[in-house]
Amino acid sequence: MAEVTLRKVVKRYDDVEAVRGIDLDIPDHEFVVLVGPSGCGKSTTLRMIAGLEDISGGEIMIGGDVVNDVPPKDRDIAMVFQNYALYPHMTVAENMSFGLRLKHYPKAEIKQRVTEAARMLDITDLIDRKPKQLSGGQRQRVAMGRAIVRNPKVFLFDEPLSNLDAKLRVQMRIEIKKVHQKVRTTTVYVTHDQVEAMTLADRVVVMNHGRIEQIGPPNELYHRPATKFVAGFIGSPAMNFIPCQLEESGGLLQVRVGDTLALPIPPERAARYRAIPRDTKLLLGLRPEHLVDAQSNTGAAFQPFDATPDVIEPMGMETFVYFPLAGVQLCGRINPAIAARAGVPLRLAVDLNHMHLINEATGQVL
Repeated sequence: MAEVTLRKVVKRYDDVEAVRGIDLDIPDHEFVVLVGPSGCGKSTTLRMIAGLEDISGGEIMIGGDVVNDVPPKDRDIAMVFQNYALYPHMTVAENMSFGLRLKHYPKAEIKQRVTEAARMLDITDLIDRKPKQLSGGQRQRVAMGRAIVRNPKVFLFDEPLSNLDAKLRVQMRIEIKKVHQKVRTTTVYVTHDQVEAMTLADRVVVMNHGRIEQIGPPNELYHRPATKFVAGFIGSPAMNFIPCQLEESGGLLQVRVGDTLALPIPPERAARYRAIPRDTKLLLGLRPEHLVDAQSNTGAAFQPFDATPDVIEPMGMETFVYFPLAGVQLCGRINPAIAARAGVPLRLAVDLNHMHLINEATGQVL
């Protein structure tokens, strides 16, 4: 078994606490992505699992065994780095087999493992080349192959796609997902890119200031974020946050945005919000796809309002419009067939079936 368990893990650098007592259970075969902004502690956490950083407190277990004092070479893990870390004087085959040769594996087994990994990663034709003769994507495949041939308990990926261009990142995301589907090795992957996290992970761990904000499947984090940070970090473009107030009119609960716009809360959501004190400072969270053009969205769920966009971003299959409301800049997503223009009023609609109310003081989604 190759489950990875962290219990109250802490990492301090002098007086700075980089990781603040995190707990995490990663079952066997799972692909978990640690995601968060720079400085949140995700890479430090990965390096502690690898044994490249000493922990200041807590326990790390791999396969049920505590590895706090076990050196990296004895943890049966394989790590893929951002900079590939290939030996320039060795061929692809020599790079991939280097770890096995150090451990004196039989030559026949080394050749079989390298051949199988090269076939899986579609680099069979590159086996005799040296790194300088390879593209960035090919080098990344070789680095992955070097990890795969070792057949470790756990794969660790430290922002492996950061050095690639946008198109190649998409291709390599697909390759990494294919490899995991074939190999099914427990995988911990670190990235600052929430799109990578959403597309690759079985579960996403969102970190912020050395703590775990929320853990869950990608869709759960997207549709049911626990905090304002998670709501704003997961999703592109980011969720809109609008200062608002709860008020009751004629027995109906509504959310007031600015001086002129009062939006009735759907009955199925009103029950959960009715107990909120009316003087609580709130933010209304809405994703861009729930701020849409009224012309294409006319159902009872959509509440129309007027806005004047100041920026239009045509994206082909959709158009983003940016407009001010209640003192903040919002982003909506409209039908590209609508000829929206900057400075020209536009009839929009809001879908409150997907709203989030957030306590402004605590950052908790209510």
